[in-house]
Amino acid sequence: MQPALTGQIVVILTVNDADRSAAWYGRLLGAAESSRYSSGDGPLQVVVEEPATGMQLCLLSRPGNRSDRFDERRIGLDHVEFLVATRAALDDWAEHLDQLGVVHSGIKEPRYGSAAMVTLRDPDNIQLEFYWPGS
Repeated sequence: MQPALTGQIVVILTVNDADRSAAWYGRLLGAAESSRYSSGDGPLQVVVEEPATGMQLCLLSRPGNRSDRFDERRIGLDHVEFLVATRAALDDWAEHLDQLGVVHSGIKEPRYGSAAMVTLRDPDNIQLEFYWPGS
């Protein structure tokens, strides 16, 4: 028998500056810091939680890692995708990004199906996507 899962996923991202990233994601998602942990000279971990869904992002910065940039072509994470329920919601996200001054792709409609997406990058170059799977 398959062990059960809750369906909740916490995404843990290594970033250059956890405080900077927590503030950025807070503005982007309306998320608030829900916890913080530091072991003195070790990594700083800041968790932000989006209030409507309870989605959590854990942002982890390690001492001495202040210049690396994310590259989805390396093994590991490609991008983080946030699903939206309607095409209108995707339009709303594009407008929200404009209001925040966040550089993004605009709404892209791939050749397959009726899906649409908006892609952007966080302060560490991690690719993010708001995605509507279509009807």
